[in-house]
Amino acid sequence: MIDLTKEESGLWVVTINRTDKANSLTEAMLTELAEIAEGAQEARALVLTGAGKVFSAGADLEEARAGLATSDVWERLSAAVAALPGLTIAALNGTLAGGANGMALACDLRLAAPHAKFFYPVMKLGFLPQPSDPARLAALIGPARAKLMLMGGQKLTAEEALTFGLIERIVPAEDLLDVAREIAVDTLAAKPEIAQGIKAMCV
Repeated sequence: MIDLTKEESGLWVVTINRTDKANSLTEAMLTELAEIAEGAQEARALVLTGAGKVFSAGADLEEARAGLATSDVWERLSAAVAALPGLTIAALNGTLAGGANGMALACDLRLAAPHAKFFYPVMKLGFLPQPSDPARLAALIGPARAKLMLMGGQKLTAEEALTFGLIERIVPAEDLLDVAREIAVDTLAAKPEIAQGIKAMCV
């Protein structure tokens, strides 16, 4: 349910592929994603995307009720993505919901399809968000807008997400991977130590 393609250029493309369940995430899928991210030190650039019309609906509901909602595997995944030395891009082919926000927030850049929606309804479900997510969200869109999503339960459209600074571009769904590759071209061509040095300077 997690597909990995390693291209000769040094670009890795990771695809969540559970379209029959809106790409909802099981513990096994999250663990596999974390292991891929932890093992991607040599990737010059990494793209996270989803199959179908939804990036991810968040946690698989059955597993969430069984404890996945509070598992540390979410934080393990986002920390691994954030620690990568290469350029990381979330190519959001559709809606980004719940705990799935963490891996996208940990990326360097976020592109989204026009129909994508963004929401994180953790509070009304009786849980805290994963530890790093609110700070990363607030760093992108500001504390008040972070509270709008996390405490106000508001669902953002792609246009609102772009205006707020949650995403960098709105891209037709069929062009997402092509645009991600285009953005990664200079990084893939650069000396790794230069690209990594620039990334470190942009904190």
